[in-house]
Amino acid sequence: MDISTLIVLALLAGSAFYLVSTYNRFQSLRNGAEATLGQVQVALKKRIDMISQLVESVKSYARFEKDTLEKVVELRSSVLGSSEPGELSRIERETKNLLGNILVTVEAYPELKTSEVVKELTSSIRSVEDELARHRYTYNNIVQEFNTKTDTFPSNLVARAFNFQKMEYLDFGEEVEQKPDVRWNV
Repeated sequence: MDISTLIVLALLAGSAFYLVSTYNRFQSLRNGAEATLGQVQVALKKRIDMISQLVESVKSYARFEKDTLEKVVELRSSVLGSSEPGELSRIERETKNLLGNILVTVEAYPELKTSEVVKELTSSIRSVEDELARHRYTYNNIVQEFNTKTDTFPSNLVARAFNFQKMEYLDFGEEVEQKPDVRWNV
């Protein structure tokens, strides 16, 4: 074999190696994103379950509208039925608003605020909020790397060849500055 044949073979082998390793990285990122979305679903379900428990604890002190309890049940069932980032973002915003309304009600009743059950539940909910933030951060970092690889050369050639499409970020719409919208008759 002459030197030019060896160079061509080395380039082909290097290209094949790059193709396989880039394809595997795309697959790894996609699987990581799917796993993290599953963790977000579990954390959202935990949050909704805790909100439900908090509603039950608060119910003896305040009269909640029927819509509030129905909303908790609706959100609980919808969190398990969706795996799209946009849908999970919508559910997250709705549960955050609902939680804000409940916590405002708790603040309005000093004896309720000191209840051990309410204290434990609100502490647990804060813990789940931190968990959701970590999972969202992880998911969005994975999506950022995946999307960057689909946009940059030469990995974008592999993305096009295997039809890897950009992924959607999880956007929970941080309305931290807004006060919760309170519409309950208590």
